[in-house]
Amino acid sequence: MVWIFKKFDELTPSELYAALALRSEVFVVEQHCIFQDMDNRDQFSHHLLGWEGDKLLAYARIVPPGVAYVESSIGRIVTSPSARRQNIGRELVRRSIELLYTLHGKSVIRIGAQYYLRDFYESFGFDQAGDIYLEDGIEHIEMLLLTNS
Repeated sequence: MVWIFKKFDELTPSELYAALALRSEVFVVEQHCIFQDMDNRDQFSHHLLGWEGDKLLAYARIVPPGVAYVESSIGRIVTSPSARRQNIGRELVRRSIELLYTLHGKSVIRIGAQYYLRDFYESFGFDQAGDIYLEDGIEHIEMLLLTNS
């Protein structure tokens, strides 16, 4: 896989289109969730894209502090359905944490995670930080990574 990491304004139209298409494929179509994906956070974020040839298989955005939460955040973490069970999601999250620390220093990371993925994020050291809440009809929790353990 080839990993590309860019600020929003550095993304080519094709890269941006692929990222939005993958997010829509999973978050809207696969999860049967009608929501406004473009939330005015992309423009302030860095974007990590994992490519195999001309196919985008993984994507995440690194959100600076003060945009989504007081803390830095990783959001829109997504792996293509065609690439699941290949540990690409693990590589995506690992790289995202490292890049966030490089950009914003080693500080607390807050994410809003789908509840069913709690164990996955806990394997990186994230801890649940609040009660389950519904977002677009899907159970979510906030999680914090205090250190990269």
